[in-house]
Amino acid sequence: MKRRSGSLQEFFASPMSLSIPLPDPPVRRVASAGRDSPRLRRLWLSDRPAVRAFFLRLDPETRASRFMAAVNDRMAASYAERATVMSGMVIGAFVDGELRAVGELRPFGSGQAGGRRAEVALTVERGFRRAGLGSMLLRRLAEAARNRGIAELRLRCLSHNVAMRRLVTGLGAELRLDDGESEGAIPLARATPLSLWREGIETALDFHLAVATLPLPPPLVRAA
Repeated sequence: MKRRSGSLQEFFASPMSLSIPLPDPPVRRVASAGRDSPRLRRLWLSDRPAVRAFFLRLDPETRASRFMAAVNDRMAASYAERATVMSGMVIGAFVDGELRAVGELRPFGSGQAGGRRAEVALTVERGFRRAGLGSMLLRRLAEAARNRGIAELRLRCLSHNVAMRRLVTGLGAELRLDDGESEGAIPLARATPLSLWREGIETALDFHLAVATLPLPPPLVRAA
């Protein structure tokens, strides 16, 4: 089966995942009816207000899917304050200038074979799902992970989170069900000069876009 250029499969190492193409997103698109195409970039400390607003907008079901438990506003805001400064990295998907989806990469140790591992968390705001945002975020995070020597990605979700389960199994990962939770492991390919160069370009663009969104300082007032 011919592999698509630029698809998610190029980042993953297992033969099974290389042989299974990622399904195309459903017909519904984010960039429709006056909406701009989504923009992905890394989130920095300066994005803390946007990250906080994003987590506070999430409905209870979406929060429970992200944190694997019920989370109130205070807990969500507390996590958002720390999200961009914790170990790892956070990528955001912006639609019409608003943060609508977040992908997190969190390293957490080595596996049995000594390879480094990391956990991925994907959160998409209700009303912006089924548009490929999760796949786009996973692609960026997978490339960042492989470039940092991470050999395996772990994804956890509640057993009723059908969208996440489809995304993970579509990449060839086997899901293990345990006490209402699903967990999948996806081996990653090694970094290449091209993947390192590509992330370098993306990081430079991310930083430029982040700076461009900073509020302008107040004008200087001349002394009378």
